Amino acid sequence: MALKPTIYKTTLNLIDMNRDIYVTEKLMLVLHPSETDVRMMVRLLAYALNYDQDLAFSKGLSATDEPDLWVKRPDGSVSCWIEVGQASPERIRKGVSRADQVKLYAYGSEVDVWWAKHCDALTGLPKTEVYSFPAVQVDRLSELCGRNMELTITLSEDQLYVTAGEQQLEIDLTRLA
Repeated sequence: MALKPTIYKTTLNLIDMNRDIYVTEKLMLVLHPSETDVRMMVRLLAYALNYDQDLAFSKGLSATDEPDLWVKRPDGSVSCWIEVGQASPERIRKGVSRADQVKLYAYGSEVDVWWAKHCDALTGLPKTEVYSFPAVQVDRLSELCGRNMELTITLSEDQLYVTAGEQQLEIDLTRLA
């Protein structure tokens, strides 16, 4: 019997001081059976960093031809393709061929090794931005994760402040390329 995805109902209060965006969104995050809580929460950080009223979560890990998040125009073209994790250069090239802009948010304890291996290939890609989050900071996101979440994410410069109730985490964003 196959495991089913888990639904996380989320109220996101977004304060983006970089772009003067102040919104509250009701979201349904879907955790794929093979996905970790941390990865799902990093997808939420990517959503906050790229908020647009047309930004949407895709089908996720089960759809290999779609990114984690994207902005699709009414005509079906893609203006922004967003990946989370340590994607291969081939995967990012697929985004470059289909979208106006591609962003990758890498995280995890092996980001330095992954980046050393793929730096040249990813740095040379047009219209592509690569960022990373420190593993020690994003690993704590699972502490805030719950089936019904109310989170406030405040963005200021290259800092993200994630608050749930009395808990607050500070997460650094580093641009790699």
